[in-house]
Amino acid sequence: MSETQNIENVIIIGSGPAGLTSAIYSARANLSPLMIEGEEAGGQLMITTDVENYPGFPEAVTGPGLIEVMRKQAQKFGTRFLTKNVTKVDFSQRPFKVWVGKDLFLAKTVIISTGASAKYLGLPSEKKYMNRGVSACATCDGAFYKNVEVGVVGGGDTAMEEANFLTRFASKVYLIHRRDSFRASKIMVERALKNPKIHVMWNTEVTEVLGDEKGVNALALKNTVTGATSEKVVQGLFLAIGHKPNTELFKGILETHDNGYLKTKKGTSYTNVDGVFAAGDVQDHVYRQAITAAGTGCMAAIDAERWLEAHGS
Repeated sequence: MSETQNIENVIIIGSGPAGLTSAIYSARANLSPLMIEGEEAGGQLMITTDVENYPGFPEAVTGPGLIEVMRKQAQKFGTRFLTKNVTKVDFSQRPFKVWVGKDLFLAKTVIISTGASAKYLGLPSEKKYMNRGVSACATCDGAFYKNVEVGVVGGGDTAMEEANFLTRFASKVYLIHRRDSFRASKIMVERALKNPKIHVMWNTEVTEVLGDEKGVNALALKNTVTGATSEKVVQGLFLAIGHKPNTELFKGILETHDNGYLKTKKGTSYTNVDGVFAAGDVQDHVYRQAITAAGTGCMAAIDAERWLEAHGS
C-alpha cells in the first residue's frame, strides 16, 4: 500500500437494486462511489424475465432491463464500476481494505449489497427451464400461472406461503415434500392444509423437470419411501427450499443471524462494524423484493453519508 493511494469515500460491494440505489444516492451526494459489482452483476433480477410489481413500470419490465436503467442512472451521477469479484476484505481498522485479486482498494465506508441466492435442487433440467416454468419466487412470477396446475417444492414456512399465494392464480397447487411432516410453523401448515386448492404430496421428490420448447409441462417424481416413480402434469414448478445469503467474504468479520444473513441495527443499515453498512437481500430474509432492496440501498447511502459527515470526512 503506497502512502499516496487514493482512499474512496464509499465502496459498494454488489450490484443488484440495493447496491445500485445506494450508488445513485451516494453519487448524487458527491461521494463518487466505487461499485465493485461482481462478474455476475445485477443480482437475482438478472434471472427474472418479467417484473410487473416494481413501481413505475405499468407495462412490466424485464429484470435485466430494470437493472440496466438503474445502472445508467448511477453512472450518470458519477458512479465508477469495476466488473470483478471482491476476493477478500479487512474491516479491522480504517481505512477499510477491499481486495480484488492482488489489487487493493481503500475506503472510508463500505456498503455491502451482495444479495442472496435461491437454493435449487441441482437438476440440469431445472436450469434448462429457469424462467420458462421454473421459478424461485411466487410473489414475482405467480401471476403468470393463471388457471393452470403448478408444483411447489419445500416444507418450511416459505413453501407454505408460496403455495397459499399461488392459489390466487393457479387452479391447483401440488405441495411436494420429501418427508412425511412439514418443518413449517403450525399456523402456516394449518393454513396450507385447509386450502382446498393445495394438494400435499408427502414423501415425494422431483427427479426431473419435463417440458418442450414452450416450457414446463410435467414433473418426474419419486416416492422417497417405496422408490416408486410417477409423472405429474403441471405448467410450473416453484422452488421454496430457502435462500442462501452471499456472506462468505464476511465470515468471522461481520455479525450474522443464525440463518447466515448479516445483522443490521434495527431501523438502520449499520452492521456491527462502525462505517460498514448492509443493504438488500444479504440482510433481509423477510421481504426479499427488488423494491425493499432498493429502499434499504437508499438507507445505506444516507447512513454512510451522515457517518462521513460526523467523522469529518
